[in-house]
Parts: sequence; C-alpha cells; structure tokens
Amino acid sequence: MIGRRQMLVALAAGWAGMAHARPGDRPAARALDGLWTHSAYTELERPKELSHLVLTPAEAEAYEAPRRALNGMPPSKPGDVGQAESEFTERGDRLARIRGEIRSSWIIDPPDGRIPYTAAAIASLGLDKPPVERFDNPEDRSNNERCLASFAAGAPMLPGPDTNYFKFVQTPDTLAILSEKYHDVRIVRLTAGSRPRNLPPSWMGDSVGRWEGDTLVVETEGLRPGVTGRGQRLFESGATRVIERLTRTGPAEILYAFRVEDADLFTRPWRGELVFRPAQGQLFEYACHEGNYAVASVLSAARQADAAAAAGRP
Repeated sequence: MIGRRQMLVALAAGWAGMAHARPGDRPAARALDGLWTHSAYTELERPKELSHLVLTPAEAEAYEAPRRALNGMPPSKPGDVGQAESEFTERGDRLARIRGEIRSSWIIDPPDGRIPYTAAAIASLGLDKPPVERFDNPEDRSNNERCLASFAAGAPMLPGPDTNYFKFVQTPDTLAILSEKYHDVRIVRLTAGSRPRNLPPSWMGDSVGRWEGDTLVVETEGLRPGVTGRGQRLFESGATRVIERLTRTGPAEILYAFRVEDADLFTRPWRGELVFRPAQGQLFEYACHEGNYAVASVLSAARQADAAAAAGRP
C-alpha cells in the first residue's frame, strides 16, 4: 500500500514533469482530489467602504485590522447579540490574494463588485429596504436555520463565516464535492451527453462537467422553482444557470472562476473568482440541530400571538 509520503512525492514529481507531458495527458494538472478551503475575509460583494477591486497593502491592513481579533468578522452593531464576539468563525487570516492581488470582493464583473439585480427583483425581494425577518411560518425562515442546503454547497461555492471546507473526490466519470456544512454532496457528471429529460429540480441543481484543456468547466441548471436565498445577498431561481471553471494552477491552489446567468433576476450575467487552497486537519461531521429547537419555538410563539390577537389580547 502506498503511504502518504510516497503519494506527496509522486504528486510533486508529476507537477515537475508537466513540461514534458504530452498534450491531453496531464493527470497532475487535472487532479482536483483533496481537502480544500477558500476561507478569507473577502465577501461576495464589495463592501461600501472599499471602492475598487484590487487593494494596496495599506488599504488591506486598514480593513483587516479591526476584524483580526474576531477571526475576520466585523464587530457587532449596537443591539446585536454579540455573535461575532461569542462564536468561533473560520475565515482565514486576511483578505483573499489572487494572482498576487489583494481582492476586496469575489465579484470581478460588474466593475463595482455588486450583484446586478433588475429593478423588479430589487422590489420583489425587498433589497432596497432594511431586511425584515418573518417568524410566522417555517417557509419564512432561512435555509440555514431549517438545516436545508447550505449556501456553500451549491453553485457557485461561496465562503462564509464557517463551512469553508470541501472534499473533492474525482473519478474518470464523476467529481463529487462534499461540503462541510450539512454534509451536502454535489455530483458533477463528467460523461459526455445531454442532460436527462424530465430531471426533477433540486436545491443544488444538475451539474455536468467537461474538460477544456486543464480546466474543468461545470454547468449547473435545474435549480428548484421560485427564488431561493443563498446568503450574502445572493438569490437564485429555477432559471439560474451557473458556469464554473476549476483550474489546478499548482500543487497548492485551484483557481475557481464562476459566471451566473438569470434574466429574471439580473440585468446581465456576472462573474467572480476565488482560490481554493489545501485545508489543514480533517473534515468532521457538521450535525445541524438548531432548527429542531429554534423553529419549533419560533412557530409556537407565532401561534400564541395568533391566539392572543384572535381573543383581542395584546
């Protein structure tokens, strides 16, 4: 049985020999297997206090310094319960560095680093108003609270305060992407051919991949009907199409670029990119249980309020 050390030596040798590999025969450059993370302070959309995509070291330090003591989270606002100060988050140790540039957002196009929602989407989703939380019905609660598909597991794969570990398991016909949170697995079919007909929609959609040189291109469609919130102000619908490009740029990096299309939600397609790097440690079970208690309590309180209103009580 080959040992871990032998595997690492063999992989390093494969990278060293890439220059002599025959066209179309580059197994090391196409090897995506492993445990990866894309943790960083960087957000999907550019924060309003940052005006451009690429920051200077001084600009980056001014943004990172107040977040460093809170593992990348901004200090809680007055009236918050202090989640940033009381919970462990896993956001790396700085803003993302991509191609040597310090990035202020994952979105690279449009140039302002913001999701280009249509006016109709902004109005229907209430994106032009302060967010209002609803507690009356389970459908009103977030996917995270209901322990459904996490925002990290689908396409595009986005970092957050936690759940930034992914395990890629690759075979000749399939790439399986295991997300840390809720142990969701997205299956990317690498076999040629069209999508199956009458495939039912799902939380993560249907993903089909193909190799373009040493880049794996994955197209995902067939998301569930209606509008689903993914977190970080990102919403997707049954008409959303996501194209991802994964390129192994070295033994310790995967460049991950994505494009999101949906004429019902966005004025134009938009693009982003980030990097995956080898994760330290192991991938442990992320057992979601908060919703088992929180949702029941939320609904119980809502029904008590209904009964009080019906009886004319305050």
